Parts: sequence; structure tokens; C-alpha cells
Amino acid sequence: MQFGLNESQEILKHTAKRFFGGELPMAEVRRLMETPTAHHEELWAKMAGQGFMGIIFPEELGGMGLGQVELALLMEEAGYALLPGPFFSTVALAGAALNALGSPEQKKKYIPRICEGLVKGTLALVETNASWDPMQVQLTANGGKLSGTKLFVTDAAVADFIIVAARNGVFIVDGKAAGIKIEPMKGMDLTRKIYSVTFTNTPAEQLSNAGPADLAKPLATAAAALSAELVGGMQRVLELAVGYAKTRKQFGKPIGIFQAVQHMCADMYLETESARSAAYYSAWALSEDAPDAAQAVAIAKMYASDTSRTVCNRGIQVHGGMGFTWENDIHLYYRRAKATETMLGDGAFQRERIARLMMDKTPA
Repeated sequence: MQFGLNESQEILKHTAKRFFGGELPMAEVRRLMETPTAHHEELWAKMAGQGFMGIIFPEELGGMGLGQVELALLMEEAGYALLPGPFFSTVALAGAALNALGSPEQKKKYIPRICEGLVKGTLALVETNASWDPMQVQLTANGGKLSGTKLFVTDAAVADFIIVAARNGVFIVDGKAAGIKIEPMKGMDLTRKIYSVTFTNTPAEQLSNAGPADLAKPLATAAAALSAELVGGMQRVLELAVGYAKTRKQFGKPIGIFQAVQHMCADMYLETESARSAAYYSAWALSEDAPDAAQAVAIAKMYASDTSRTVCNRGIQVHGGMGFTWENDIHLYYRRAKATETMLGDGAFQRERIARLMMDKTPA
């Protein structure tokens, strides 16, 4: 492993930062989060034009043919900009599952259209037991039809297709199929809408012969991407806090000269850089099929979940009373961090997973 980004990765990261910086000022983020879906077709088309939708998909299917590290870099910049809408749901969730588990025909049907920005998707996993473990799902397909309810489904209202985890397989469902009922749920993150999706004898097509256990790798791709997104948000909160500490004055002096504030900023920097290292390594481990890839992803998601919350807490504390106001942007990053903390498993979920992986490697 090279401890550093290569030239093409640096260019990708710079391009993404410049694109999101130009297209998504915070005023636009706030406008989109007030809409029912937080999605804007014009922005989506521009992202597709940049090649972002095809970042991890094969070139023969219209993608860029890049890897997990490049996806992590893109997600980091998306997190920094607080990108609203279904990019994560389409590319890192549904797209990764389709690319890993779909038949050649299914891939040809959907992936080129994802890359062109013509379709959006999501993945429905969680049920009333609130578990992110695909082996805990209860919904069962019967005769090629699904009946049951999935919860916390991101961006379902704009999804053209939904990947559904069931006990007896992984299925793809048309977003406009008969028997689908999509209802908004109240979520903390105003930029990533969540929904309950109820299926009533809804026609579904199985992804090859895939079962819920086969979702492990695409879910690892999504978890690594989320870890990188959290890092981007942490970086932005750190910059906002440091900038405020340099300009806000008490007793005629910038608050940044006080050790208590300096220590908080130093802790934020340490946690952000540590989370970035863990996120990058997990992405590299996945791309290289490293023996410790599953463990690396769990560690990255565990650490990023915990530290993103504490970094945002400290950022608000540095801002004092200003940090609690609606006009301040930090609370939007806190909302994203807190919502993403639990998505695909919070710190406690990941610690248990790490323990199981460690015990599986321990000789009897």
C-alpha cells in the first residue's frame, strides 16, 4: 500500500471539491433540504456529466472503471459539501449491490443508465427489528412477489428501482411497480430523506441466485463510503470552528488564544485525521481484497461514527451560543453525522462485528 494518493486520485479529489464548491453553496443546500426529496435533476445531470455516477462501475458498462479509493475520495468531498439527494443511495448502495450480485443482463439493463444519470436507486434492508444485519431480515418473497415493510429506506421517493433484501434472496423492484406504498419518515438529516416502503404482492426479480449473505461485500462498499463522507463533514466542521476561533473576540482577544479552545480544536484535528486514515485504508483493503478488509471497514465505520459526533459537538461548543442557531451551518453537519452514525450499523454494532471477526480468526 502506498501511503498517499496518486496523481489521478489527487485530480479527482480536486475536481470534486471544485465542482461541489461551485454547484452547492450552503444557500443551495438549504434550499434543497426544504424540498420534499432534497433532489434536483439539474444538479444530478451535471454530476453524471462529470462521470461521478459511474465512478466504480466497469468501463464496458459505461462507467469510469475506478475503485473503492476513488469512491471514498468522492464521498469525502460530497460530505464536505453536504451533498443532498440520492447519490449515495444510487451508487454506493443500490449500484454496488447490483454490480456485485446482478446477472449480466440485469447489469446491462441498469448500470449504463445509472452512469448516464437516467435512473436512481436505493436499497431496502432494515425492518421493524431495526437491525442492519442482512441475515436478520424477515421479509420473504413468495412466487416472485414481495409483501412486507422496510424502514429507513433512503431516497425511496425518487428511486426508479429498489434493491430489496429478503430471507430467500435479494430482489430488484421497479420503483413504480404495483403494490408499493412509500411514506416519508421523520429523519434527523434534512439533506437525506428516509422513507418506509410497504410491498403488497409486489412483482420482484431476483438478482441471480443471491441471498442475504451475499450482500456483505456491497454493504461493506457502502459502509466504507459512508465513513469517508463522515470524514468530509468532520473536516468542514473543523475548518468552521477554527475560523470562528480566529475571529470571535472575548475580553478584546480572539478566543483562539485560550488553551481550552485550542485543545478542543486540536482534538478535532486528531480525530478527523485518524478517521481519514481509517476510511482510506478500508477503501484500499476492499479494492485489493485484503484479508482484513471486512475488519478494516468495521473499524473505519466504528471510528468515524463515534468521532464525527464528538467533532460536531466540539464545533458547536467552540461557536458557543451561535452554534445552536438555525442560521449557523454546523447543526446541519451535526444532523448528517448523527443520522449517518447509525446507518449500516453504529459504533456498538461495528464493535460486535469486529469481535466476531476476531473470534472467527482465533484457532480453537
